Amino acid sequence: MTRPVGGMLHHVELWVPDLERAAVSFGWLLEALGYTLFQSWSNGRSWRLGATYLVVEQSPALTADGHDRCRPGLNHLAFHVESPATVDALVAEASQHGWSLLFPDRHPHAGGEHTYAAYLENADGFEVELVALGPPGPA
Repeated sequence: MTRPVGGMLHHVELWVPDLERAAVSFGWLLEALGYTLFQSWSNGRSWRLGATYLVVEQSPALTADGHDRCRPGLNHLAFHVESPATVDALVAEASQHGWSLLFPDRHPHAGGEHTYAAYLENADGFEVELVALGPPGPA
């Protein structure tokens, strides 16, 4: 593995109210995006891609029982996806793994007419954005 670039994201840790439910939804999505299971312990799981990993943990220190993406804090995670066809394939399978499509009336251009993306939300209220890679935008 090459040395990470300074400033690159090291990891993200999400505290979840139900570990098994989060492991199903995030595990499917992350593995579909090329991540592999990295760590597993009684209260958590992590998946790694290159030098970056994502953790879901059901911490005993939680002070609430749900996530609200509209409150201060994390709104969503956005992931690069290879192509519009890959976005479509993930959306087609997402509901089988605990995800629902946000903004279906504007899908796949809810982020604007020049963006091909899907916005998904899991049962715990966590949102992910799957953005199709394309040519770079204007400088």
